[in-house]
Amino acid sequence: MNDITAPPRLTRLTFHGPLSEDRAARMIRRLTSPAGQAAPTTVLDIGCGWGEFMLRLLEAMPGATGVGVDLVEEDLARGRANAESRGLAERARFAQESAVDTSRGPADLVLCLGASHALSEARPPEHTTAALHALRRLVTPGGRVLLGEGFWQRPPAPDELAAMWPDASASEFHHVADLVDLAVAAGFRPAWIETASDDEWEEFESAYQSDVEEWLATHPDHPLAKETRDRVDRHRDMWLRGYRGVLGMAYLTLVPVD
Repeated sequence: MNDITAPPRLTRLTFHGPLSEDRAARMIRRLTSPAGQAAPTTVLDIGCGWGEFMLRLLEAMPGATGVGVDLVEEDLARGRANAESRGLAERARFAQESAVDTSRGPADLVLCLGASHALSEARPPEHTTAALHALRRLVTPGGRVLLGEGFWQRPPAPDELAAMWPDASASEFHHVADLVDLAVAAGFRPAWIETASDDEWEEFESAYQSDVEEWLATHPDHPLAKETRDRVDRHRDMWLRGYRGVLGMAYLTLVPVD
């Protein structure tokens, strides 16, 4: 084949993480109707990608505004297009910029879903503590932070670590209880603690690769096929032989302490 069109990227994903439609809907109901609090009017999405969760929040809160920040322009462009098609372009902005020491905020709702690394240049696991302190600064009094953060469901075995990303370490993530303790120490109370299910992880990982796998099946001789095949095969091995059933995702709804 002489087609030089690049393979599709993440077109099967709704959210950029192990998050089901049902869980997202429950989270949005809780966040948009906080008990005893005024409805939120501002949203800040750190490491937003295409900002699907932020856009759904804005759909549920007429008049509210949101800003998503990320470094990947392709994802931001997807977010802007989605906002335009859903009549949210005037209320949702997407900015290509670093979130480290950001001057954005404070906001009533701050989202950081699998993106704590975007808030600090510290290395894991210290970046989690740094990110929590940054999030505490970015949320308004009485507001909420929704943090999606990785944790070890159990200590990874040496062969599992060897199958993961380069330099994977057993110290890279916390246990979920220790993660919650870090949030408390940073000035939050955990209003809600939940973790992604195995089904959510499998849906995410399959959708993460599916469009490219189907592209490879129909473009075996494409100039980009070998590079693409090597990349997706590595990722699949990291998941199935490395972090499947080992790495979890905690979703913490955090309330700042006055």
